[in-house]
Amino acid sequence: MSVSELYSSPSSVSSVVSALRSAGCVFAEDEADLLISAARDHHELAAMVERRIVGLPLEHVLGWAEFCGVRVAVDPGVFVPRRRSEFLVGRAIALAPPRPVVVDLCCGSGALGAAVLRALGAGELHAADIEPAAVRCARRNVEPVGGRVHQGDLYDPLPPALAGRVDVLIANAPYVPTGEIGLLPPEARDFEPLVALDGGADGLDIQRRVTARAGRWLAPGGSLLIETSERQAPSTVAAFTRHGLEAEVAVCEDLDATVVIGTRPRHGAGADPTRAD
Repeated sequence: MSVSELYSSPSSVSSVVSALRSAGCVFAEDEADLLISAARDHHELAAMVERRIVGLPLEHVLGWAEFCGVRVAVDPGVFVPRRRSEFLVGRAIALAPPRPVVVDLCCGSGALGAAVLRALGAGELHAADIEPAAVRCARRNVEPVGGRVHQGDLYDPLPPALAGRVDVLIANAPYVPTGEIGLLPPEARDFEPLVALDGGADGLDIQRRVTARAGRWLAPGGSLLIETSERQAPSTVAAFTRHGLEAEVAVCEDLDATVVIGTRPRHGAGADPTRAD
């Protein structure tokens, strides 16, 4: 008997919804529909419901997340792409020249870089992450669109030939202050890697490292886009400016998203964009 047959009656579906709601799932009805659709038999469904009840993110239970209109693979232990990051993707697409060189740092599942290249239809994509689990997952999302994934710390694993050629550099670097990690929802703080969440004392440690070396990799006129919070944006702008990037802040209230965009000048004087202090 199929899962759809097992759970075709309102009372059966209701039991799954009730179990999820009791565990604190706000969108229990929607989650129940997804779990029932994904399970191959009632044993798998029971196991999936149990994993969700103990707090595992729904995306980890399903094995995918919806991002920019498509399903992207998301494995357990990998950062789940947030819908707010679709705003960063949209801005990156708008800034990209034809057939751009795109780099996605702190790529996690690779959802952002893959979405940019998928929308543009052509270009060269490189994604990098320090976490082995993220790299394995990112390859499932990035390689089908023609991109490459590298394992290592920020720029270190990138091919040296990319230096000075990157048109669009995106970085959804961790920006939660260390002292605020405990305030995150349990499904994030307990099941997503700390390295993908913890941005240091003020949340900007990784952003500063990304910004300090961006000028070495950006092409003249190329842009760095970093997701941050509205509260942190002025400090992010200051870091961009200090390293020779022309900075602006973009905000999307609907998605509660803030992105700082820094462009390397095509010519002229100013702070040294290759300085890494």
